[in-house]
Amino acid sequence: QDDGDAAKAILENLMEKKTRLGVSATLFLESKLGLLNLRLLAQGGADGLESPEAKTQLAQIHESIKSHAASLGELADDFVSAEVHSAHYECAMTYRKAVGPPEAFYKEAVSYLNYTPLESISITEQIELAKFLSLAALTGEGVFNFGQIVVSTPILSVLSTTSHSWLVDVMRASAKGNVKEFQKITQTHADAIAKEPALTSRASVVQEKITLLALIHLVFERDSSDRTLSFSEIAERIQVPRDQVEMVVMRALSLGLLEGSMDQVDETVTISWIMPRVLDGDQMKDLGRRFGEWAGKVEKTRDYMGEQTPTFA
Repeated sequence: QDDGDAAKAILENLMEKKTRLGVSATLFLESKLGLLNLRLLAQGGADGLESPEAKTQLAQIHESIKSHAASLGELADDFVSAEVHSAHYECAMTYRKAVGPPEAFYKEAVSYLNYTPLESISITEQIELAKFLSLAALTGEGVFNFGQIVVSTPILSVLSTTSHSWLVDVMRASAKGNVKEFQKITQTHADAIAKEPALTSRASVVQEKITLLALIHLVFERDSSDRTLSFSEIAERIQVPRDQVEMVVMRALSLGLLEGSMDQVDETVTISWIMPRVLDGDQMKDLGRRFGEWAGKVEKTRDYMGEQTPTFA
Protein backbone atom coordinates (compact mmCIF):
# COMPACT_ATOMS: atom_id res chain seq x y z
CA GLN A 1 0.00 0.00 0.00
CA ASP A 2 2.76 2.48 0.97
CA ASP A 3 4.73 1.76 -2.23
CA GLY A 4 1.56 2.20 -4.27
CA ASP A 5 0.76 5.52 -2.66
CA ALA A 6 4.33 6.70 -3.26
CA ALA A 7 4.18 5.73 -6.94
CA LYS A 8 0.81 7.47 -7.22
CA ALA A 9 2.29 10.67 -5.78
CA ILE A 10 5.13 10.57 -8.34
CA LEU A 11 2.72 10.10 -11.25
CA GLU A 12 0.43 12.85 -10.02
CA ASN A 13 3.42 15.17 -9.73
CA LEU A 14 4.38 14.42 -13.33
CA MET A 15 0.79 15.01 -14.45
CA GLU A 16 1.02 18.59 -13.15
CA LYS A 17 3.46 19.20 -16.02
CA LYS A 18 1.33 17.52 -18.70
CA THR A 19 1.02 20.71 -20.76
CA ARG A 20 4.72 20.31 -21.55
CA LEU A 21 4.68 16.55 -22.00
CA GLY A 22 2.80 16.19 -25.28
CA VAL A 23 -0.15 13.98 -26.20
CA SER A 24 1.63 10.59 -26.16
CA ALA A 25 3.35 11.10 -22.80
CA THR A 26 0.14 12.45 -21.24
CA LEU A 27 -1.93 9.48 -22.43
CA PHE A 28 0.75 7.09 -21.20
CA LEU A 29 0.97 8.65 -17.73
CA GLU A 30 -2.79 8.97 -17.31
CA SER A 31 -3.20 5.29 -18.25
CA LYS A 32 -0.50 4.25 -15.78
CA LEU A 33 -2.09 6.39 -13.07
CA GLY A 34 -5.49 4.83 -13.76
CA LEU A 35 -3.94 1.35 -13.62
CA LEU A 36 -2.26 2.11 -10.31
CA ASN A 37 -5.52 3.42 -8.82
CA LEU A 38 -7.31 0.26 -9.95
CA ARG A 39 -4.69 -1.92 -8.30
CA LEU A 40 -4.93 0.05 -5.08
CA LEU A 41 -8.72 -0.34 -5.13
CA ALA A 42 -8.36 -4.09 -5.79
CA GLN A 43 -6.39 -4.47 -2.57
CA GLY A 44 -9.63 -3.79 -0.71
CA GLY A 45 -11.28 -6.84 -2.30
CA ALA A 46 -14.71 -7.00 -3.95
CA ASP A 47 -16.38 -5.25 -1.01
CA GLY A 48 -13.96 -2.36 -1.31
CA LEU A 49 -15.19 -1.65 -4.84
CA GLU A 50 -18.71 -1.06 -3.51
CA SER A 51 -17.87 1.94 -1.32
CA PRO A 52 -19.09 5.37 -2.53
CA GLU A 53 -15.48 6.57 -2.81
CA ALA A 54 -14.48 3.56 -4.92
CA LYS A 55 -17.49 3.96 -7.20
CA THR A 56 -16.63 7.61 -7.76
CA GLN A 57 -13.04 6.71 -8.58
CA LEU A 58 -14.10 3.90 -10.91
CA ALA A 59 -16.41 6.29 -12.76
CA GLN A 60 -13.55 8.76 -13.20
CA ILE A 61 -11.24 6.03 -14.50
CA HIS A 62 -13.92 4.89 -16.93
CA GLU A 63 -14.32 8.41 -18.32
CA SER A 64 -10.55 8.69 -18.70
CA ILE A 65 -10.42 5.37 -20.59
CA LYS A 66 -13.15 6.49 -22.98
CA SER A 67 -11.37 9.80 -23.57
CA HIS A 68 -8.07 8.04 -24.28
CA ALA A 69 -9.69 5.58 -26.70
CA ALA A 70 -10.88 8.50 -28.81
CA SER A 71 -7.35 9.98 -28.90
CA LEU A 72 -5.36 6.83 -29.74
CA GLY A 73 -6.12 7.05 -33.45
CA GLU A 74 -4.33 10.38 -33.66
CA LEU A 75 -0.97 8.92 -32.61
CA ALA A 76 1.78 8.14 -35.11
CA ASP A 77 2.31 4.45 -35.83
CA ASP A 78 5.65 3.94 -34.10
CA PHE A 79 7.27 2.36 -31.02
CA VAL A 80 6.05 5.16 -28.75
CA SER A 81 2.50 4.69 -30.03
CA ALA A 82 2.68 0.96 -29.28
CA GLU A 83 3.79 1.69 -25.71
CA VAL A 84 0.90 4.14 -25.27
CA HIS A 85 -1.61 1.66 -26.70
CA SER A 86 -0.26 -1.06 -24.41
CA ALA A 87 -0.63 1.17 -21.34
CA HIS A 88 -4.15 2.20 -22.35
CA TYR A 89 -5.39 -1.35 -22.93
CA GLU A 90 -3.76 -2.63 -19.74
CA CYS A 91 -5.70 0.00 -17.80
CA ALA A 92 -8.90 -0.74 -19.74
CA MET A 93 -8.73 -4.51 -19.24
CA THR A 94 -7.94 -4.09 -15.52
CA TYR A 95 -10.99 -1.84 -15.21
CA ARG A 96 -13.16 -4.42 -16.97
CA LYS A 97 -11.76 -7.19 -14.80
CA ALA A 98 -13.00 -5.23 -11.80
CA VAL A 99 -16.46 -4.23 -13.07
CA GLY A 100 -17.15 -6.59 -16.01
CA PRO A 101 -18.73 -7.72 -18.19
CA PRO A 102 -16.47 -10.61 -19.32
CA GLU A 103 -16.91 -9.89 -23.02
CA ALA A 104 -15.62 -6.34 -22.51
CA PHE A 105 -12.62 -7.67 -20.56
CA TYR A 106 -11.93 -10.14 -23.38
CA LYS A 107 -11.93 -7.38 -26.00
CA GLU A 108 -9.57 -5.12 -24.04
CA ALA A 109 -7.26 -8.00 -23.06
CA VAL A 110 -6.89 -9.16 -26.67
CA SER A 111 -6.04 -5.59 -27.70
CA TYR A 112 -3.50 -5.39 -24.86
CA LEU A 113 -1.77 -8.54 -26.11
CA ASN A 114 -1.71 -7.16 -29.65
CA TYR A 115 0.42 -4.23 -28.48
CA THR A 116 2.44 -5.90 -25.72
CA PRO A 117 5.35 -8.34 -26.20
CA LEU A 118 4.65 -11.41 -24.09
CA GLU A 119 8.21 -11.43 -22.73
CA SER A 120 7.60 -8.00 -21.18
CA ILE A 121 4.87 -9.48 -18.94
CA SER A 122 5.96 -11.38 -15.83
CA ILE A 123 5.17 -15.11 -15.72
CA THR A 124 2.85 -14.58 -12.76
CA GLU A 125 0.91 -11.94 -14.68
CA GLN A 126 0.87 -14.10 -17.82
CA ILE A 127 -0.70 -16.99 -15.89
CA GLU A 128 -3.34 -14.74 -14.35
CA LEU A 129 -4.10 -13.10 -17.71
CA ALA A 130 -4.33 -16.46 -19.52
CA LYS A 131 -6.74 -17.77 -16.91
CA PHE A 132 -9.08 -14.77 -16.91
CA LEU A 133 -8.89 -14.40 -20.69
CA SER A 134 -9.98 -18.04 -21.10
CA LEU A 135 -12.83 -17.64 -18.63
CA ALA A 136 -13.96 -14.46 -20.39
CA ALA A 137 -13.87 -16.19 -23.78
CA LEU A 138 -15.99 -19.06 -22.49
CA THR A 139 -18.54 -16.95 -20.61
CA GLY A 140 -18.61 -13.64 -22.48
CA GLU A 141 -21.70 -12.82 -24.53
CA GLY A 142 -20.96 -12.69 -28.25
CA VAL A 143 -17.40 -14.07 -27.99
CA PHE A 144 -17.09 -16.84 -30.56
CA ASN A 145 -13.74 -16.26 -32.27
CA PHE A 146 -11.59 -18.28 -29.87
CA GLY A 147 -8.85 -18.48 -32.49
CA GLN A 148 -7.77 -15.00 -31.42
CA ILE A 149 -6.12 -16.51 -28.34
CA VAL A 150 -5.91 -20.22 -29.16
CA VAL A 151 -4.06 -19.62 -32.44
CA SER A 152 -2.87 -16.01 -32.65
CA THR A 153 -1.07 -15.69 -29.32
CA PRO A 154 0.92 -18.20 -27.22
CA ILE A 155 -0.50 -16.84 -23.93
CA LEU A 156 -2.43 -20.05 -23.16
CA SER A 157 0.74 -22.17 -23.12
CA VAL A 158 1.74 -20.72 -19.73
CA LEU A 159 -1.19 -22.60 -18.14
CA SER A 160 0.09 -26.01 -19.27
CA THR A 161 2.19 -26.52 -16.12
CA THR A 162 -0.34 -25.05 -13.68
CA SER A 163 -3.43 -26.37 -11.91
CA HIS A 164 -5.48 -24.67 -14.64
CA SER A 165 -4.00 -26.68 -17.52
CA TRP A 166 -7.50 -28.10 -18.14
CA LEU A 167 -8.55 -24.64 -19.32
CA VAL A 168 -6.23 -24.98 -22.30
CA ASP A 169 -7.93 -28.24 -23.30
CA VAL A 170 -11.38 -26.69 -22.86
CA MET A 171 -10.41 -23.71 -25.02
CA ARG A 172 -9.00 -25.87 -27.80
CA ALA A 173 -12.02 -28.17 -27.85
CA SER A 174 -14.31 -25.13 -27.92
CA ALA A 175 -12.31 -23.44 -30.68
CA LYS A 176 -12.79 -26.57 -32.83
CA GLY A 177 -16.46 -26.92 -31.92
CA ASN A 178 -15.80 -30.45 -30.67
CA VAL A 179 -18.75 -31.12 -28.34
CA LYS A 180 -17.77 -34.68 -27.44
CA GLU A 181 -14.23 -33.66 -26.50
CA PHE A 182 -15.60 -30.68 -24.55
CA GLN A 183 -17.94 -32.95 -22.59
CA LYS A 184 -15.15 -35.43 -21.88
CA ILE A 185 -12.83 -32.71 -20.56
CA THR A 186 -15.50 -31.03 -18.41
CA GLN A 187 -16.49 -34.37 -16.87
CA THR A 188 -12.86 -35.25 -16.12
CA HIS A 189 -12.22 -31.88 -14.47
CA ALA A 190 -15.66 -31.36 -12.90
CA ASP A 191 -14.19 -30.66 -9.44
CA ALA A 192 -11.85 -27.95 -10.74
CA ILE A 193 -14.63 -26.36 -12.79
CA ALA A 194 -16.93 -26.30 -9.75
CA LYS A 195 -14.37 -24.04 -8.04
CA GLU A 196 -14.67 -21.39 -10.79
CA PRO A 197 -17.73 -19.18 -10.11
CA ALA A 198 -17.33 -17.55 -13.52
CA LEU A 199 -18.10 -20.90 -15.15
CA THR A 200 -20.70 -22.24 -12.74
CA SER A 201 -22.72 -19.00 -12.73
CA ARG A 202 -22.80 -18.92 -16.55
CA ALA A 203 -22.99 -22.63 -17.28
CA SER A 204 -25.91 -22.17 -19.69
CA VAL A 205 -23.98 -19.53 -21.66
CA VAL A 206 -20.98 -21.86 -21.98
CA GLN A 207 -23.15 -24.79 -23.08
CA GLU A 208 -24.94 -22.70 -25.71
CA LYS A 209 -21.60 -21.39 -26.97
CA ILE A 210 -20.03 -24.81 -27.56
CA THR A 211 -23.23 -25.92 -29.30
CA LEU A 212 -23.18 -22.92 -31.65
CA LEU A 213 -19.46 -23.33 -32.33
CA ALA A 214 -20.05 -26.97 -33.25
CA LEU A 215 -22.66 -25.85 -35.78
CA ILE A 216 -20.30 -23.23 -37.24
CA HIS A 217 -17.50 -25.76 -37.69
CA LEU A 218 -19.86 -28.32 -39.23
CA VAL A 219 -20.75 -25.75 -41.89
CA PHE A 220 -17.13 -24.69 -42.40
CA GLU A 221 -16.05 -28.26 -43.07
CA ARG A 222 -18.45 -28.49 -46.01
CA ASP A 223 -17.65 -27.15 -49.47
CA SER A 224 -19.43 -23.91 -50.29
CA SER A 225 -21.42 -25.77 -52.96
CA ASP A 226 -22.55 -28.40 -50.43
CA ARG A 227 -23.97 -26.50 -47.47
CA THR A 228 -27.46 -27.90 -47.22
CA LEU A 229 -27.56 -29.85 -43.97
CA SER A 230 -30.25 -32.13 -42.60
CA PHE A 231 -31.59 -31.72 -39.08
CA SER A 232 -30.41 -35.25 -38.29
CA GLU A 233 -26.86 -34.47 -39.39
CA ILE A 234 -26.79 -31.31 -37.31
CA ALA A 235 -28.26 -33.04 -34.25
CA GLU A 236 -25.58 -35.72 -34.37
CA ARG A 237 -22.75 -33.20 -34.64
CA ILE A 238 -23.88 -30.69 -32.02
CA GLN A 239 -25.19 -33.38 -29.66
CA VAL A 240 -28.76 -32.12 -29.17
CA PRO A 241 -32.12 -33.83 -29.76
CA ARG A 242 -33.38 -33.43 -33.31
CA ASP A 243 -36.40 -31.41 -32.19
CA GLN A 244 -34.04 -28.74 -30.78
CA VAL A 245 -32.06 -28.22 -33.99
CA GLU A 246 -34.42 -25.57 -35.34
CA MET A 247 -34.04 -23.51 -32.17
CA VAL A 248 -30.22 -23.74 -32.31
CA VAL A 249 -30.12 -22.69 -35.96
CA MET A 250 -32.46 -19.76 -35.31
CA ARG A 251 -30.24 -18.67 -32.43
CA ALA A 252 -27.15 -18.79 -34.69
CA LEU A 253 -28.96 -16.76 -37.35
CA SER A 254 -30.15 -14.17 -34.83
CA LEU A 255 -26.59 -13.71 -33.51
CA GLY A 256 -25.24 -13.17 -37.03
CA LEU A 257 -23.02 -16.26 -36.87
CA LEU A 258 -24.64 -17.69 -40.00
CA GLU A 259 -26.78 -16.58 -42.90
CA GLY A 260 -29.12 -18.88 -44.74
CA SER A 261 -32.59 -20.40 -44.70
CA MET A 262 -34.46 -23.29 -43.12
CA ASP A 263 -36.96 -25.68 -44.62
CA GLN A 264 -39.05 -26.99 -41.74
CA VAL A 265 -40.93 -29.41 -44.00
CA ASP A 266 -37.86 -31.17 -45.38
CA GLU A 267 -35.97 -30.47 -42.14
CA THR A 268 -32.93 -29.00 -43.86
CA VAL A 269 -30.83 -25.86 -43.45
CA THR A 270 -29.06 -24.15 -46.36
CA ILE A 271 -26.17 -21.90 -45.31
CA SER A 272 -24.90 -19.09 -47.57
CA TRP A 273 -22.40 -17.43 -45.17
CA ILE A 274 -20.58 -18.11 -41.89
CA MET A 275 -18.75 -15.66 -39.67
CA PRO A 276 -15.04 -15.08 -40.44
CA ARG A 277 -12.63 -16.32 -37.78
CA VAL A 278 -9.00 -17.17 -37.07
CA LEU A 279 -8.08 -20.65 -38.35
CA ASP A 280 -5.61 -23.12 -36.89
CA GLY A 281 -3.01 -25.04 -38.91
CA ASP A 282 -5.29 -27.99 -39.76
CA GLN A 283 -8.10 -25.70 -40.86
CA MET A 284 -5.69 -23.70 -43.03
CA LYS A 285 -4.51 -26.92 -44.72
CA ASP A 286 -8.12 -27.93 -45.34
CA LEU A 287 -8.88 -24.50 -46.79
CA GLY A 288 -5.81 -24.76 -49.02
CA ARG A 289 -6.98 -28.16 -50.26
CA ARG A 290 -10.37 -26.72 -51.13
CA PHE A 291 -8.81 -23.79 -52.98
CA GLY A 292 -6.75 -26.30 -54.96
CA GLU A 293 -9.85 -28.30 -55.87
CA TRP A 294 -11.68 -25.11 -56.85
CA ALA A 295 -8.77 -24.00 -59.06
CA GLY A 296 -8.80 -27.42 -60.74
CA LYS A 297 -12.51 -27.12 -61.51
CA VAL A 298 -12.02 -23.62 -62.90
CA GLU A 299 -9.24 -24.85 -65.18
CA LYS A 300 -11.35 -27.77 -66.46
CA THR A 301 -14.24 -25.39 -67.14
CA ARG A 302 -11.92 -23.04 -69.04
CA ASP A 303 -10.55 -25.91 -71.14
CA TYR A 304 -14.06 -27.16 -71.87
CA MET A 305 -15.25 -23.71 -72.94
CA GLY A 306 -12.18 -23.36 -75.15
CA GLU A 307 -12.96 -26.69 -76.86
CA GLN A 308 -16.61 -25.71 -77.42
CA THR A 309 -15.87 -22.25 -78.83
CA PRO A 310 -15.60 -22.30 -82.64
CA THR A 311 -12.62 -20.67 -84.28
CA PHE A 312 -13.00 -18.39 -87.27
CA ALA A 313 -10.47 -18.19 -90.04
